[in-house]
Amino acid sequence: MDRLVKIAIVAALVFLGLKFIVPMVKKQVGGRAAETAVAGGGSSCVRSAERASETWGSGLRQFANPPYDLAAWSSFRGNVESSIASAESDCGCTAESCGKARAAMRDLRSLVSALDSTIRTGSDASDFVQRQEAIDNQINEAGELARAGR
Repeated sequence: MDRLVKIAIVAALVFLGLKFIVPMVKKQVGGRAAETAVAGGGSSCVRSAERASETWGSGLRQFANPPYDLAAWSSFRGNVESSIASAESDCGCTAESCGKARAAMRDLRSLVSALDSTIRTGSDASDFVQRQEAIDNQINEAGELARAGR
């Protein structure tokens, strides 16, 4: 009889564990995994956007003053556009940080296009510094959002 009571208690504990504890643990672990996936996607997106902006900023000085080497410009522009495309690909998540980084990449693509036109036509490049600063600010905001899990 004593043995039957012990078996009944063990069976009851197993039942309670399967019925209540396992689903609770799954919910907590699944929730953390989803949060990590969103935050991780946001962070890799922001890092890619930062790399694209750095690629742009690191080679830009050679095109600050005419005369311009059009072959060097075409190569540089291709590298920047490739970095932008990579960032846009990494920023496919629905997190707010990804949206902010995508907007920055659209603005950077527009800035690259504007400088391309300036170099090819010799027009004025007056607002490029302010536009680059706005892009950098968007990327910084995207980083803050990613760190906040948004």
